[in-house]
This record gives sequence, C-alpha cells and structure tokens, in this order.
Amino acid sequence: MTEIKVQVDGMMCSMCETHINDAVRRAFPVKKVSSSHSKGETLILTEEPIEEDKLRRVIDATGYTAGEIQSAPYRKKGFLGLFG
Repeated sequence: MTEIKVQVDGMMCSMCETHINDAVRRAFPVKKVSSSHSKGETLILTEEPIEEDKLRRVIDATGYTAGEIQSAPYRKKGFLGLFG
C-alpha cells in the first residue's frame, strides 16, 4: 500500500476538505482519503498507483491548488502510533 501526501492550497473549512475527498474518491480506487484545511494537505492510502499529473488535475478542478506531492510505502503504526 502507498501513502500519498498532497499539499493543497485554498482549503478554508471542512466543506473544502469534503470537496477534495469526494473528488479523489470519484477519480481513483483509494482505500482512504483525508484532508485537513488547517494543515493544508490531503493524505491518500491506495493499493494501486496514482499518476501525479492526474491527481493534480483532479484536485485543481475542484478550485483548490495541488502543490507538492510525496509518495511513500505505507507503514501502519501500532498502538497510539508509538510502535511499529
């Protein structure tokens, strides 16, 4: 599984987060997507690769701006994120 972190500019509230999350879910077969307007980022967990260009287009089409995109193998954290 892969964790993708996208910096997103323009989110101001929870409705903004919902718009991004819904757009990503419609466009890609993701396991989980979570956005944070306070952090200005969206986290995506997926088993299948996602093309950065397509991801950027999907987010930009919502009216927000996708910035830096980082991908890394997902490593599940243990109890309270302290172990593993």
